[in-house]
Amino acid sequence: MGSGEGKSDWELVSAAAAGDRAAFAQLLDRHYDRIHALAWQLTGSRSDAEDIAQDVCCTLVMRIGHFRGEAKFTTWIFSIVLNQCRAHHRRRGAIRRLTQGLSVMVALASRPDGRDAYDAAWLKSAIARLKPDYRETVALVVGQQLTHGEAAEILGVAEATISWRMHQIRKTLTGPGASEI
Repeated sequence: MGSGEGKSDWELVSAAAAGDRAAFAQLLDRHYDRIHALAWQLTGSRSDAEDIAQDVCCTLVMRIGHFRGEAKFTTWIFSIVLNQCRAHHRRRGAIRRLTQGLSVMVALASRPDGRDAYDAAWLKSAIARLKPDYRETVALVVGQQLTHGEAAEILGVAEATISWRMHQIRKTLTGPGASEI
């Protein structure tokens, strides 16, 4: 068993903050895929997600000592990913559409009756038209399967706001003007 295996995130963070490179590498090994997945869901681009994931890793090197354990480590990391994505969007001048990263949303289309490809294309298009706050919410709650409370903490809003947004998203995606999904 390696030196970081079996240790909690908090133990690894403490060791990494004290300069233990192996502990930092273990944290990255443990969380990189989710960092990349969230960045991909928020940008809709694999190459942008790779750039953002690398930026997040660099940010973690500088900020690892700032983690205080007041939230789960993944919640803290997702906040950093979200901020990096927002900065990426600002640098580009416009929010890019979510595409392949939110294909998990197809699960909202409850009838697998041969229209799956059409439904997936429609759903991606509908999600891309959502306001940025709603896209971020759906990426965290559905794409990353976070609780409403965890998403609220990352987005800096009340948990009730997340619940309301998800209700609005469902209405938008399945309501009368939603093309009969």
